[in-house]
Amino acid sequence: MKKLVKLLFVGLMLLTAAGLVFAGGEAEEAASGAVEGNLEASLAIDVSVLTAADGQPLIKLGGQTRPVPERPADPSALPETDPLHWWDMEFAGWNSVKTNIPESPKDGAIGKRIVMIVHGDHPWTTACSNGAQKVADAYDIDLKIMSPNWDLAVQNQMIDQAINERPDMILLIPLDAKTAPQQARKINRAGVPLILFNTLPSAEAMDYAIAWTGPDDFGQFRILSRLWADALGKEGGVAYVQHAPGGSPYFARCFGPISELSEYAPEITVLDKQAPGFEADKTMQLVSDWLTRFGDELKGICAADDSAQALGIFEALSKAGREDVIVVAAGNSKVGMDLVKDGKLYAITYQTAEGDGALAVKTAADWFNGLEIEPVRYLPQHMITVEDVEDFYPPQW
Repeated sequence: MKKLVKLLFVGLMLLTAAGLVFAGGEAEEAASGAVEGNLEASLAIDVSVLTAADGQPLIKLGGQTRPVPERPADPSALPETDPLHWWDMEFAGWNSVKTNIPESPKDGAIGKRIVMIVHGDHPWTTACSNGAQKVADAYDIDLKIMSPNWDLAVQNQMIDQAINERPDMILLIPLDAKTAPQQARKINRAGVPLILFNTLPSAEAMDYAIAWTGPDDFGQFRILSRLWADALGKEGGVAYVQHAPGGSPYFARCFGPISELSEYAPEITVLDKQAPGFEADKTMQLVSDWLTRFGDELKGICAADDSAQALGIFEALSKAGREDVIVVAAGNSKVGMDLVKDGKLYAITYQTAEGDGALAVKTAADWFNGLEIEPVRYLPQHMITVEDVEDFYPPQW
């Protein structure tokens, strides 16, 4: 009797085990089907139909990448007027040695959680966030946006917070090019996938990121500087109103033109370069001082910002009765485009704020979907002049 009971018990256990294996197999099959379904649905989403506030396509890549010259043995040993001096910043990412980069899960973008850490509060940042959210909504991505308001210590704290939340991806605008490698390394070692965007970090940071996306600021300003030089007749004294020190725009929007013109228009001389911040009155005071110091020798001004800085520049020029100074700037805010339309600003760069944020999120989605990701994805290059400024209204910011 005991033997019979034992046999019945063993049989019951075997049947139960078989049922569990069968159920487990069904669960695995269901999970695999869910992954495939999510991937298929994610790949079917078409964000190319989305538009920015100015009516331009929200997602638009820069197309053919300009040639990347061979890196000098020691770029820093070259003079700042040599374009190759800036190789490690201008072409950061193109020769990176990827370290500990996680493989794509290839399970689709729908439902993923992304933390996007920007640099600071500004109308441009608001537009950038709007563009990012449009793409996130299309993929049903949970996007959390954090701003340190231009404080590097606060940005570092936000990175720690984001890591602790264990998102599927972190998107980061580095506040400072030189400290970006430390930030990227920390995120990388925590095992969180990282995409850097908008401002270029130093080359080392790119080793720890899947990719970098954003404007080719150096390339844009090399094109802009040639237009500017032609308008100046390739001679005369110029000055630069610089971006905030530390970030890549500080270098790209000043030393990019300086190094370009050293070869293209060597008769153009640099009278001064300063970073007054982004308040119109401070820029006005700086330009007023230049007009007093240099007089008619000052023929051109290149500004890192086409909004507050541009307003300050033209207020100073108006007070001095100077209409002969040719001004160019990074764009393209409403203020800047209105100044172009009025014939004051000679040219500005097309800096799509919405497209900047959108491209970063789209690249994250592509990675989740298992698509090939280039180490660098540029936004399109374009110079806005009085001839086509109407095409970019209404402004994004």
